[in-house]
Amino acid sequence: MLIKSHTEVTRNFKNEKVIDMLASQSFYQLSPHDVLNCIEEAGFSPTGEFQQLNSYENRVFDVHLEVDDRKVDKPSHPATEPPSRIVTKFYRPGRWSQEALLEEHQFLADLKNEGITAIAPLKLSNGSTLMTFEDMFFCIFPRFSGRMPQEFLSGELKQVGRTLARIHNIGSQSEAQHRPFMHPEEYGWDDLEQITPLIDPAVRQRYDEAAVRILEFLEDELDEDHFIRLHGDCHKGNLLHDGASEFFFVDFDDFLNGPVAQDFWMLLSDSDEERDELISGYEELRAFPHDQLRLFEPLRGLRIIHYAAWITKRWSDPSFPRLFPDFNSYHYWVEEAETLEKIAWKL
Repeated sequence: MLIKSHTEVTRNFKNEKVIDMLASQSFYQLSPHDVLNCIEEAGFSPTGEFQQLNSYENRVFDVHLEVDDRKVDKPSHPATEPPSRIVTKFYRPGRWSQEALLEEHQFLADLKNEGITAIAPLKLSNGSTLMTFEDMFFCIFPRFSGRMPQEFLSGELKQVGRTLARIHNIGSQSEAQHRPFMHPEEYGWDDLEQITPLIDPAVRQRYDEAAVRILEFLEDELDEDHFIRLHGDCHKGNLLHDGASEFFFVDFDDFLNGPVAQDFWMLLSDSDEERDELISGYEELRAFPHDQLRLFEPLRGLRIIHYAAWITKRWSDPSFPRLFPDFNSYHYWVEEAETLEKIAWKL
């Protein structure tokens, strides 16, 4: 692997920061007036009452509509709120193309059409699920609610496995043409180049050696012929229970092509019993590729590398230094290096 020089990468990083800062001023400065005007232009009648929701990557708002506004279809699922409230998402400029966003929206619509609980975006006044404001794309979702599981009760992981299998059955039917492929060539080496000059010099060699070992292992083991369309960010925070009988997944923002294992490892602790229960539910509807069990830990390592690069790329966002105050500290990098080493030396 060729690592660029410290000067070259730092220069490119600074240039990217300047470009991102200039392109995203409207994103950082999005005002209540802008949000409400966009919602009206999309064909809805907001009351003026809204609340910004937590989101690192996008700007997301819970918006109240006029009581008589019935532009949203009556919900068919208890997880979806009555049509007096919607959620609008303004995507961070420059991250996804229009085609990539519409591909995600279509996937959600496909899931919904197959009877899988999915929060798909609504059709807007332009006939699409996507509209633009200045340099931003935005969309509108029906309001939904649910309980995030803290711990799984007996039998619940089997139910989650069945839901995941149904999603993957749809995901395996075609390829996402405008979304990433979870392979180190596209998803790992560039990230490592981005962060290497920023790692504390005292642990840089340790971090790089462990990261390279993980990426080289994944290069050998991952086979794009077996990739399918995935949720991509399958952790407990993106899994909700509707309060009645069903689990469902939300936030497909990281939707991509990758190995089935990627949608498994983040849902699990180190318990073999949990893993076996999740796979058992999955296999009621779809065969699980057991040879991918060996990918769980290296995929966790890949996420650690990718996550650090994501923070690096977002550092010009005024909120990120506040959200990640320890980033770039010796303490941060030594913990990351130790975690990667534990993964790498078991491969």
